[in-house]
Amino acid sequence: MLTLDDPDLRVALLSLLSPYGLQLEWVIAAAPIPGSYWGESEAGLIGDRLYLRHDTPLHSALHEAAHFVCMTAPRRAALERDAGGDHPEENAVCYLQILWGDQLPSVGRERILADMDAWGYTFRLGSAARWFDEDASDARQWLQREAIVRDDGSLTGRCRR
Repeated sequence: MLTLDDPDLRVALLSLLSPYGLQLEWVIAAAPIPGSYWGESEAGLIGDRLYLRHDTPLHSALHEAAHFVCMTAPRRAALERDAGGDHPEENAVCYLQILWGDQLPSVGRERILADMDAWGYTFRLGSAARWFDEDASDARQWLQREAIVRDDGSLTGRCRR
């Protein structure tokens, strides 16, 4: 899995996420990651802070950041560890993290999709790629309705209203 040990990738991630008001906080090697739902090297969320280590998988950072973007403002304000949300929102989170993969130099959606499968995300059609290509129109529409993605599929750089 692609991790955040590459300084160029960390800079690109910061550039990608900064329009959303999410602050990246770096944790020293082997220290527990605050706000991590899954523990170990997985990204953590507390308020507007995304906690990461250099061994955090990129897909984990993108997934937790997408939770921040896709939740309502009151939930963002009270956020600590468990992003919550319903099934349609979780699908939108997964869709957004895949879109963001295309925005990162030398990453692309194929890498994010492969890492999602390797980590153990589960989808009705058996893989993240098949879900994204064949069964994710509801997630795309959710992101459009919440003004996170435009009708043409481009990112607005805004959080859910």
